[in-house]
Amino acid sequence: MKINSKLNIRHQSLEELKEFFIENGDKPFRAKQLYEWLWIKSARSFQEMTNLSIKTRELLENNFTLPAVSVAEEQISDDTTIKNAFKLADGRITEGVLIPSNKRMTACISSQVGCSLNCAFCATGKLKLMRNIHFDEIYDQVAIIKEQAEKHYQRPLSNVVYMGMGEPLLNYSQVLKSIEKITSKDGLGMSPKRITVSTAGIAKMIRKLGDDEVKFNLALSLHAANDLKRNRIMPINEQNNLEVLKEALIYFYEKTQTRVTYEYIIFKDFNDQIEDAQELAEFCKAVPCKINIIEYNPIDDGEFQQAEPQNVDAFAAYLESKNLIVNIRRSRGKDIDAACGQLANKNKAVML
Repeated sequence: MKINSKLNIRHQSLEELKEFFIENGDKPFRAKQLYEWLWIKSARSFQEMTNLSIKTRELLENNFTLPAVSVAEEQISDDTTIKNAFKLADGRITEGVLIPSNKRMTACISSQVGCSLNCAFCATGKLKLMRNIHFDEIYDQVAIIKEQAEKHYQRPLSNVVYMGMGEPLLNYSQVLKSIEKITSKDGLGMSPKRITVSTAGIAKMIRKLGDDEVKFNLALSLHAANDLKRNRIMPINEQNNLEVLKEALIYFYEKTQTRVTYEYIIFKDFNDQIEDAQELAEFCKAVPCKINIIEYNPIDDGEFQQAEPQNVDAFAAYLESKNLIVNIRRSRGKDIDAACGQLANKNKAVML
């Protein structure tokens, strides 16, 4: 394989790199050394690869690019959450968040620049979709946030959630390829059970996850178990209604035996009443699941408001009375627009 123009080094397989070294009069084991630098040590330049000779590094520089993600701006919340404006090689900005808690250090990462789904409650949905994020760029987000966890809090990264900008299942192949790099023993070595991919609900792609027998967790952004209400806040529901989603989730569970998580942002006077909880409990009969009730984080248009605490507690108590697993998630990073639904590239870095 003769390489005549510069290619992204991280888009080459190990076998392709072995062939490259052989063709250029070097030993094939160099490919393994290079792969370790790229995927285990998360090197962002050839010059970091100090166990490769200067000549070998020059050979790589002359034939390949290594377009790594960088941090354009880092903001630390009063509650210790860290929000990053990630600059991609083409200058686009996306965002990722480190969320520390007593038991976990979680990276919330993005799969697209912007989003096409236009959910009514989400600031990201107000942005147009600019492009999908490549698997190596998704990997970089995790590697950078991993370094932040160790630097700022002296704790290892424990969890990764694909809940930042974009709809992961509309970037299916790149998301799965990024997870392979994050979980591989030749990569970051994280357990797939520590990774959650969140979707607004694309039934055919949920079924594909089942066909691919994925090992990671699946979360569905549900927010209403009533088609009329869900249509109003999530246009995607018009093509993927609750009955269709339920059938896809049953298929996914039969294939993977993985419990599904339902994300339920609770809004004042919209989906916070006991009848809403009853509809949700009925929907939850389809497959083993748990429910995260999420405090709403207001965005600029002000269409929705936070539900009253007593309504949230009554809602959760009803679900628990039906023997459902329920967690109430309080918002993190609101003061820096890093909370759920607030990622909208407001960082000063976007204006650079």
